[in-house]
Amino acid sequence: MKRTIPTIGITGTSCRGKHKLMMAAVASRYVEAVRRAGALPLVIPPDTPKEHIPALANYIDGLVLSGGGDIAPSWYGGEDSPTVHDVNNQRDTLEIALTQAAIEQGVPFLGICRGLQVVNVALGGDLYADIETQTSVTEKHNRDSTNERTLPAHKVEILPSSRLAQILGGTEFEVNSLHHQSIRKLADRLKVVARSPEGIVEGVEVIGHPFGIAVQWHPEWMEQDHPAMQALFRALVEAAKRKAER
Repeated sequence: MKRTIPTIGITGTSCRGKHKLMMAAVASRYVEAVRRAGALPLVIPPDTPKEHIPALANYIDGLVLSGGGDIAPSWYGGEDSPTVHDVNNQRDTLEIALTQAAIEQGVPFLGICRGLQVVNVALGGDLYADIETQTSVTEKHNRDSTNERTLPAHKVEILPSSRLAQILGGTEFEVNSLHHQSIRKLADRLKVVARSPEGIVEGVEVIGHPFGIAVQWHPEWMEQDHPAMQALFRALVEAAKRKAER
């Protein structure tokens, strides 16, 4: 039966709920943003077996790689740092394999914050484990995650010829910033389409993919008040609709 609404998978994380029960969960802002854009959000548990990933990538019409804890440095041959936190090996395994499947199968996807880093690692790139201690950048990218999620932290400059600029309707925006890691070596299949004033990679696109975009900021925390950020989710959903109709 043909779907009347596209499905967007959102990668989740593990947490403890009431009575200390382990749960698979995703922040409601991702769910709300996808729903408002016109799609059905589906939470993908972080312990999804690897053998289920081809079927999962075939089932969903689009994908959001959500933000969260750090990727283990062992995935990209990086040096460990005492600043690395909230590592979830099951989630790393799932998201790296799911990203590779989404690229291979042409599934439209949007990577957000950690999601941008996952895309780069999945395609063979690596990361700065900590911007503050491993670079000379003075911009503060790791803002207060409790009180500053909706507040602009710095500008991003977007490549005029990019799909990202076309979707957002401009080449310079103020964005929030809730990360302490960033791309170091760019994967071969990626193109940098946005940077911070000091050069931190803030946006990438997958070369030759129908819709493979990732940003370092958190548009789900800005989309209610900023039409450009709403447009990013709508563009993902429109791409998902096209996949569903194929």
